[in-house]
Amino acid sequence: MTGMTSSARPLLNRRLAEFGTTIFAEMSALALKTGSINLGQGFPDTDGPEEIREAAVRALRDGRGNQYPPGPGVPELRTAIAGHQERRYGLSYDPDAEVLVTAGATEAIAAALLALVEPGDEVIAFEPYYDSYAACIAMAGGTRVPVTLRPSEGRFRLDLDELRAAVTDRTRLLLVNTPHNPTGTVLTREELTAIAELAVERDLLVITDEVYEHLVFDTAEHIPLATFPGMRGRTVSIGSAGKTFSFTGWKVGWVTGTPDLVTAVRSAKQFLTYVASGPFQYAVAEALSLPDSYFEAFRADMLAKRDVLATGLTEAGFEVFRPAGTYFITTDIRPLGPELSKNGDGFAFCRALPELAGVVAIPNAVFYDHREAGAPFVRFAFCKRVGVLEEAVGRLKSLAG
Repeated sequence: MTGMTSSARPLLNRRLAEFGTTIFAEMSALALKTGSINLGQGFPDTDGPEEIREAAVRALRDGRGNQYPPGPGVPELRTAIAGHQERRYGLSYDPDAEVLVTAGATEAIAAALLALVEPGDEVIAFEPYYDSYAACIAMAGGTRVPVTLRPSEGRFRLDLDELRAAVTDRTRLLLVNTPHNPTGTVLTREELTAIAELAVERDLLVITDEVYEHLVFDTAEHIPLATFPGMRGRTVSIGSAGKTFSFTGWKVGWVTGTPDLVTAVRSAKQFLTYVASGPFQYAVAEALSLPDSYFEAFRADMLAKRDVLATGLTEAGFEVFRPAGTYFITTDIRPLGPELSKNGDGFAFCRALPELAGVVAIPNAVFYDHREAGAPFVRFAFCKRVGVLEEAVGRLKSLAG
């Protein structure tokens, strides 16, 4: 006997059947196998501020957070999160009742969807969307309703009429991500106003993923949806330390919202990780209190890196959508020609790129329900050292001959 089950039913819960190994795992393995530069996965190749790393070491040595921290998060961090929201956006939150610390934004998204969505509820998300959105909606038993951002005049744009038409009597929630991964779009005040008016009119809840709030470029501005009329009471806002302070492995995220919303999310969250990242919470509390000069220098550094990669990709023959936010660049591979671009098939292109140029990227189609809409688009991450980006650009230029 092998001990295998004899049941004809698949082992994996059918809600998760469409979600196999992530594309990030596949492409990272390909990068290792081929010795390619990995511009696929979005993590920096240098650590964040030394004083914040030392704050974590200090917490470890002082015995702060080595045992279970409080369920909602350590008081110092909750106070710092509330202070950040007030200082940056004029949003006032009670650290005790309206702030919840999570194991990164990924858990915050999962807990919020599990808490607020029931089987049969529809959840509208803008595609292309971060891959965990789809899986979390499925785990909650919700129905995913994608509204597609489409390229126009150098950026990916939301069609507000299409969004309005997507709302039905079964719509429970809008899942909004701005600055937007993977397209780099930052929703404008006008777009956010329309979303807020729709949410109020149709009595919808909103989850906003704002993890790239400090990475906006040029004339773009990050405006939290919770600041709009009628939105504070229906919005679960999600933030994270990983992207802002370049410590993605620490997994410290947070939720802010009304006491009722935060209590609901916490009810689900407590049965996921219960608590996490104890000593790192104390360090992130210090990080959120860094002077404005830190955030300005961080943004300027990423802007310079964006421009190195965007210019190089353009010279290599890609059509480049220069992002207004995040640390990703979306490109259209079709200008490379049918042979190099694999007839505009992003999957085939990304699987061939390590051999062609020694670089790894991610096909955007994995972030779409409508795969054909995302087929020719490929995402590159620029949160790497400038020397690494310049080496990658040099390799990619070989595609242009």
